[in-house]
Amino acid sequence: MTGAWNRITRLTETVVGQARTARDRARELRAEFRTSDEPERRLVAPLVPDQEVRYVSLVGFKTHEFHRLGAQFADTMGDALAESLDPRVLFGLLNIVNPVVWVDAVMAPVRLAAGVLMLPGQAAAAAAGLPAAAAADAARAEPSPPEPARPGPPRPPVPLTPEQEAFRALFRLSRYRPLADQLAEIAYRRRYVFSGDLATLAGSLLLFMERYTGTPVAVTDTHLLLLRMGPRPLEDKPDHRRPRVLWSIDRRRIACIDCDYNVTRMLQFPTTVVFDDGSWIRLLNPAHREDQNRFVAALQGIPGKRPSVT
Repeated sequence: MTGAWNRITRLTETVVGQARTARDRARELRAEFRTSDEPERRLVAPLVPDQEVRYVSLVGFKTHEFHRLGAQFADTMGDALAESLDPRVLFGLLNIVNPVVWVDAVMAPVRLAAGVLMLPGQAAAAAAGLPAAAAADAARAEPSPPEPARPGPPRPPVPLTPEQEAFRALFRLSRYRPLADQLAEIAYRRRYVFSGDLATLAGSLLLFMERYTGTPVAVTDTHLLLLRMGPRPLEDKPDHRRPRVLWSIDRRRIACIDCDYNVTRMLQFPTTVVFDDGSWIRLLNPAHREDQNRFVAALQGIPGKRPSVT
């Protein structure tokens, strides 16, 4: 009888100990969730001296991957179809009449939002926040052209203007394939994530999010910005982050921002940003509630649906 009682006692102590551990961990998570974005706002403020920084996301925004499910219903072969299509067919599917003119049209909103074109390729890559070595790598062509499918001489680089070369280096596109072909593939592959036209403000934002993963979003009193900034260091470590603005647009160019919140899916906070040129892009804010609350509060003055996430 004594042995059975001792086993019950040990089991009770184990259960109580696990409950206490879980409680303490929950408290730590709640404290972490309430972390302010003040350190990030201090880092970003010097980059936008004439603006009031109201919000900096503590995690990177990303494009809404669930929209890719639509391609599975629309295309029998999914993304493989786009990769196997002749560029002329791909342009037809995307209603691109003149691919050469379209490349210049795609560069226009990037030029507006980033301000890093009209530079040599290396300078453009450096302006986007790449380290010196990576900027040099991005500015150069690939070490050698891709192996040809059939025996024969390697393909020569496609001639580019200085601005096109800056654009190519910034987004690390191949020098050995026409820019129009590569951009068409991106647009076709991601057409369920955004409005489907890279020659729009939403398209320019998509390009930067395709190029740089885990990009935080900042909201100021006058602009919406996409940043390049690493994660916050541990409390006992110095903060050596040097954020860079990748993409920036005046808030007046934003027609509305609709935020969808599902209490059963707290870490998937879909947001649709609609611009005044009619384009839109669907983003995910994989943040905790405190961060989401700050984001919603920072959007005050921009039309759109604002769910309560308190």
